[in-house]
Amino acid sequence: MMRSRSPWILPLSLLIALLLALLPVPPLLQALRPYWLALVMAYWVIEDPDRVGLGFAFLVGLVADLVMGSLFGEQALRLVVITYILQRFRARLRFFPMSQQALAIGALLLNDRIVTTAVHVALDEAVPTSVSWFSPLVGMLLWIPVFVLLDGLRMGGWRRR
Repeated sequence: MMRSRSPWILPLSLLIALLLALLPVPPLLQALRPYWLALVMAYWVIEDPDRVGLGFAFLVGLVADLVMGSLFGEQALRLVVITYILQRFRARLRFFPMSQQALAIGALLLNDRIVTTAVHVALDEAVPTSVSWFSPLVGMLLWIPVFVLLDGLRMGGWRRR
């Protein structure tokens, strides 16, 4: 097991993911916004499972709920579901080529969209728009750059240059 060389990368990456989620975008693009927090959490669950688990995902989700003003516990539930699935299949995912990892992350984000819709239907809240179903596709396309960026920062590749 390889340890993270930079302990500040995990909290900083989650903070940036939260800020990206809060970044104002035009209403048309709002529904296409990738679930940044899930992408960053997915990276850490795959690469550093000793530090990032279900409890950590739950706490980050609660903080995200408070910061974003969403239903309290919704993002906690979503991140716990994502983390559980990733932990279950982590050993296989780590050795997938990046393109197959991106497909798996896309499927995971699609599952997240289903969970979100189910929660909103169960609580009689506004259901996400039909355009928002393309958000997992955007997340899937961003997986490789996010993974490469976080991996480079975690491993300290930027210091060697």
